[in-house]
Amino acid sequence: MRSSIFGNLDGQPLPPGFALQNGKMLRVQLPEVLAKQGSMVAFQGRMDFDYEGSGGLGKLFKKAMTGEGASLMRVRGEGLLYLADNADDIHLFYLENEGLTVNGRNLLAFQPQLSWDIQRVQGAGVAAGGLFNTTITGTGWVAVTTHGTPVLLDAAQMPTYADGQSAVCWSTSLQVGVNRTVKAGALIGRGSGEAMQLAFNGQGFVLVQASEGAPVVQAS
Repeated sequence: MRSSIFGNLDGQPLPPGFALQNGKMLRVQLPEVLAKQGSMVAFQGRMDFDYEGSGGLGKLFKKAMTGEGASLMRVRGEGLLYLADNADDIHLFYLENEGLTVNGRNLLAFQPQLSWDIQRVQGAGVAAGGLFNTTITGTGWVAVTTHGTPVLLDAAQMPTYADGQSAVCWSTSLQVGVNRTVKAGALIGRGSGEAMQLAFNGQGFVLVQASEGAPVVQAS
């Protein structure tokens, strides 16, 4: 797997398709892409925008039951498409017959040949409040957003833990569980009572953003 954070580690040119216009804007060379609904900020050429929804009745039901999954649009045509989401930072991953688990609210765009579904995070079900994410598999580009500059953690180096709201995406090859803080009063993670974090083990990475998500604006 190659990413915009690590760069191209093997020295070979990255496949065409997605590119960062800048740190907060994605440039996509069509003919086709699946993107977060409402993320288009500009385009050059001729394009058709179709509501993709949740990708079928099965995924629509999962989204309604879990609250996971972004509403998608399918864009077809010729030219350059520019995507952004609230000026959040954008990071690219190129999957090579691999899988990526993504928090639905952080998913910006991916190429149409990739498969996707809404799945329960293995090992973090009832204990973590029934955590569901969007899983993307295959070969092609995926673009995700982060609130602030993230860190890419190599879980193979040592046991790795992250707040469930701060973990943006991770390799599907990782084993995921729940870690409970020994002291119930420790102010680590979110929620009341005993603090919990997602625990990651195995060969793969975890992308962690610099916050627990965008702050909620209180109505005056």
